[in-house]
Amino acid sequence: MANALRSFQTNEVVQEHLPNSLGIGPAFHPTVAKMIKLFKVKEKQRELAENSNGKPPVKKQSAGELRLHKDISELNLPKTCSISFPNGKDDLMNFEVSIRPDDGYYLGGTFTFTFQISSIYPHEAPKVKCKTKVYHPNIDLDGNVCLNILREDWKPVLNINTIIYGLYHLFTEPNHEDPLNREAAAVLRDNPKMFESNVRRAMAGGYVGQTFFTRCI
Repeated sequence: MANALRSFQTNEVVQEHLPNSLGIGPAFHPTVAKMIKLFKVKEKQRELAENSNGKPPVKKQSAGELRLHKDISELNLPKTCSISFPNGKDDLMNFEVSIRPDDGYYLGGTFTFTFQISSIYPHEAPKVKCKTKVYHPNIDLDGNVCLNILREDWKPVLNINTIIYGLYHLFTEPNHEDPLNREAAAVLRDNPKMFESNVRRAMAGGYVGQTFFTRCI
């Protein structure tokens, strides 16, 4: 995977932030506080059910759910990123992350990613796809994402926070060296001004070549 993303492999990932040059800070997004409260409410409901006479206890959380609970409680995202749980409190293992880059080619766009967390997380990396069709060298038209920490460089010490910062990094520094969309990568490498024009056209809603992109700006 892209050499530019190797910085996300360290063992100190929980507290790391991207460099200041990316224009993001350590401030918590308001959604995170809501998610922490949601987890606490669910845990309290579980305890009450287990302690109620004559009522069967709810299903115990898997190791993956417990670890995800920890990850969410420790989220430290920039204001350009947000997390939501479209299926509600009963399905916390499937959620969405929206990224709104405030720098670079993709400035002003909104890009949504789906996360699927397995019961054996963190021993298996989350499955992440981009719901928003995007003209990008490292994201193909089916939403598959080329990010090293989601594949060969995944380690259990990594977490959701790390992945979200990695996804943000793809938009501030797209990489043509290890592409999923080879056509976009070639344009980025050979003609950056044309690449920028193609990105703006795609985000505004329109065709780039034979491919139509829905407006996301």
